[in-house]
Amino acid sequence: MPTQKKKMSLTGRVILGMVLGILTGFAIRSLFAETSFVHEYLVNGLFDVGGAIFIASLKMLVVPLVFVSLVCGTSTLNDISTLGRLGGKTLLFYLTTTAIAITLALTMGNLFQPGAGADLSAATTFAAKEAPSLGDVIIGMFPTNPINSMAQGNTLQIIVFAILFGIAISAAGKPGERIAAIFADLNEVIMKLVALLMHIAPFGVFFLMAKLFTGIGLDAIYNLFGYFVVLTCTLLIHGLVVYSTMLKVFTGLSPKTFLKKMEDAIMFAFSTASSNATIPVTMETATKRLGASNRIASFTVPLGATINMDGTAIMQGVATAFIAQAFNIDLTMGDYMAVIVTATLASIGTAGVPGVGLIMLAMVLSQVGLPVEGIAIIMGVDRLLDMIRTAVNITGDSAVTCIVAKSEGELDINRFNDPAAGEKDEEVHLHPQAKTASFD
Repeated sequence: MPTQKKKMSLTGRVILGMVLGILTGFAIRSLFAETSFVHEYLVNGLFDVGGAIFIASLKMLVVPLVFVSLVCGTSTLNDISTLGRLGGKTLLFYLTTTAIAITLALTMGNLFQPGAGADLSAATTFAAKEAPSLGDVIIGMFPTNPINSMAQGNTLQIIVFAILFGIAISAAGKPGERIAAIFADLNEVIMKLVALLMHIAPFGVFFLMAKLFTGIGLDAIYNLFGYFVVLTCTLLIHGLVVYSTMLKVFTGLSPKTFLKKMEDAIMFAFSTASSNATIPVTMETATKRLGASNRIASFTVPLGATINMDGTAIMQGVATAFIAQAFNIDLTMGDYMAVIVTATLASIGTAGVPGVGLIMLAMVLSQVGLPVEGIAIIMGVDRLLDMIRTAVNITGDSAVTCIVAKSEGELDINRFNDPAAGEKDEEVHLHPQAKTASFD
């Protein structure tokens, strides 16, 4: 139908919602700063409630999607060694990209000196939560009560239980086949629910951006302009150049095609600032748009959302250089190596801990003898930078998913290269009366 051809794409609607939200937030901050009615009923009312409902709708799907998808993936394994190979590859790539990220960040931080001349004397005390030891994290990966793990949204425990449950299904013979069929149907239903909820995204993004930018002024960015610019540029270099190079080297696929198909997921990640909340969209993108099999994506995407923190690692590197320069403390090459190792291992060691970025940064600063109080001065712009970091993180999750899927022979190259792949499913959901189609 002619009207369907003119319909704006989901990406376009999300971008429109984001821009309108930002403009609305700035307008309210500039014109209605002293109007209590606007702040009470619009900012803290409509915008706050609408944004919270959007985030809650995404988070609602995380646990069932991760559990069901991972059970479906592992239950199809005939050889347990395949799981070990898959996990080893995925973990190796995630740790490698994190090490590259922190090295790039330290290089940029020392090259452009964002903290030179900064005055941190007014920094207030920052009280960091104590991070768990690596041993505690490993023990904590194994649930004593899987249902409680799901209720609490403990992603690592859910992943471990789902893998074990899937392996048991695979080994159970005929009963396992019947259970596997049920999970396959559940997975299809959940993915359709994801597709449906994605269409409220433009409204949710508008509410989130409008609420955020009524509270963030340009003065906060001006005060930390050097830090903000260096960190943003480093994030963009890692997200656009490093991941693209890895994708090209290890798969031969087009980085341009990859980034184009990542638009929706990147917009969601930017607006929610949560890798976990973006899991449903990342999964949808990896399988429907990029062509990775569900068996691979159901493992790499939830694991990446839990342990792949390249954006946070970059923040740690730039912030470490910034704080060292601002306090006129010289770091040795050994200190920089300690930062790289600590930040890389901490990407796993603090997985699932609330406020993980600042906890990890406090760990890194303490490791090299820098004052933790320096964190207080950068917190003013951290919320906005966190949005960019999350977009980088989920881009890395998807790039690694494609690389691992290609190495396992489970990447549909035709689907990856098809510009319309995945968009056809969207049309079916939006206009079910317009055509008869199979959802299988």
